[in-house]
Amino acid sequence: MPETADHTTGPVTAEDLDRSVQLAVAALREAPASAWEDRKAGSLEWDCWETVEHLADDLFAYAAQLGPRQPPLTTDVPFSWSPRRPGGPHNAIHADRKAGPEGLLQVLEATGALLVAMARTASPEVRAHHGYGVSDPEGFAAMGIVETLVHTYDLAAGLDLEWNPPADVCARVLARLFPHVPLTADPWSTLLWATGRIDLPDHPRVTSWRWYGAPRP
Repeated sequence: MPETADHTTGPVTAEDLDRSVQLAVAALREAPASAWEDRKAGSLEWDCWETVEHLADDLFAYAAQLGPRQPPLTTDVPFSWSPRRPGGPHNAIHADRKAGPEGLLQVLEATGALLVAMARTASPEVRAHHGYGVSDPEGFAAMGIVETLVHTYDLAAGLDLEWNPPADVCARVLARLFPHVPLTADPWSTLLWATGRIDLPDHPRVTSWRWYGAPRP
């Protein structure tokens, strides 16, 4: 994949995360209530409701990981995560089904706001555990953005929505979390390829992937 310098690759910010969450919530609100009934989220085994709960849970967990005065460096903050059905996502966050899709999206927006707040207020020197290695507030914000952008792609496929997030945000999270992946003229397609969602010319779909959240040197 040819490299390009056309897109900003500076630090990932809390504003990038807030922008991503707000755009995702706005896009998902375009789906009619009937579309949320048992539709699968793209290639995932979860339905769309479960996928939003999983995304909200990710955002909450990343915020919580940064929360203690001395964040753990070897394990997660020990919330109890459990599925609501066999094969469902293991979550601490579940939305009240009686609140409908609008309530579900409020849960997503609220958990996104928690991570935005932590990314804004935590000292850049803070370090906390993640399964892919100890990271910092910028790293956790970038992780939240990737989760938001990519899972909204999954949801858009299941809900028949358009979803094309900002190229500059995609470029920044690629540079922060996927330094092994060359930036291209289309950062969004590159991010989808790096997270196993699509093929690219001369680059078959990856079947195993990860990011690298280590703080910048």
